[in-house]
Amino acid sequence: MKQIALYGKGGIGKSTTSANLSAALSDCGLDIMQIGCDPKHDSTRMLMWGEWIPTVLDLVREHGDANIAVSDAVFTGYGGIRCVEAGGPEPGIGCAGRGIIATFQLLQRLEALYGDVIVYDVLGDVVCGGFAMPMRDGYAQEIYLVTSGEFMSLYAANNICKAIARLSRRTRSVCSLAGVICNSKNIPGEEALVREFAERVNSRMIAYIPRANIVQVAEVNQRTVIDYAPESEQAEVYRQLAREIMENTTYTIPTPLEMHELEELARSHLTV
Repeated sequence: MKQIALYGKGGIGKSTTSANLSAALSDCGLDIMQIGCDPKHDSTRMLMWGEWIPTVLDLVREHGDANIAVSDAVFTGYGGIRCVEAGGPEPGIGCAGRGIIATFQLLQRLEALYGDVIVYDVLGDVVCGGFAMPMRDGYAQEIYLVTSGEFMSLYAANNICKAIARLSRRTRSVCSLAGVICNSKNIPGEEALVREFAERVNSRMIAYIPRANIVQVAEVNQRTVIDYAPESEQAEVYRQLAREIMENTTYTIPTPLEMHELEELARSHLTV
């Protein structure tokens, strides 16, 4: 079983990338599970044709952990993809990572973590105990960073590199950096910047996803690009990403940049 996690700054397009990746993998005949690990609980919505599925944390609050069945928490979407949303606390109350912890405990108890590929879609702005759990506790073995050329997006990606490097020092650690995905914001010099960033942190850019209007059109129609516009160029970009990930055998321990190095790197590519 291949277990991968996509980490990145909020709003960078992790969920869109994850959902289209899962859809592309399912079209290859693979058994896919996608777990949304973000309090917004919108990771799987396009795979579920717009449906907001119940979150594990809401189910636990309402019914108690012992009273939840697989059918309560796991929903089947596009291509037979099994979809789960961890959820989060009420605004202003509790820890946002608690939903992730509750989700893994529940899915393990129910023996529901199986398939050819499990895709974890994880918020990467703050790598606290809960959000780090997929890589810290051996669930996600391959970490992919989703970033654009925006400085704060790169800053978040660099922080995730720090977390991976720190966790790698544990004797039981199995997680490593598998690559960087550039989800473009159409910034001049962006592709070269993200490519060099990936190399500087001891990895490589495995995919460049151009900004395309079809992504927004598909989303307002409550579907992934793979589902809504399978013959489009953008759909082929996601299929190529799926191929790269399935064929990838290059995993590294990252070497995160110091702040001044990250700033100098950004300045060297982003000019007026």
